[in-house]
Amino acid sequence: MRRRRNTSMPAESHIAVAIPPMGWRKSSHSGAGDENGGSNCLEFTDSLPDIVRVRDSKDTHGPVLSLPALAWAAFTATLR
Repeated sequence: MRRRRNTSMPAESHIAVAIPPMGWRKSSHSGAGDENGGSNCLEFTDSLPDIVRVRDSKDTHGPVLSLPALAWAAFTATLR
């Protein structure tokens, strides 16, 4: 079965979303790193309503994971 390409939107279109400045935070328990000098730290921000964004602190321009705030709260509660 062949699928038709959706021609209603040009392939080059982009959706612009206004995102407020992020206040990234890192855990105070993140540690100094492993024997190779690496660090396994996450940074997070809750500057968007009902959404928590998480990223690798070593790759601040890399991908960001967005989670519902309730899911983040449940996750962090299991770590305590």
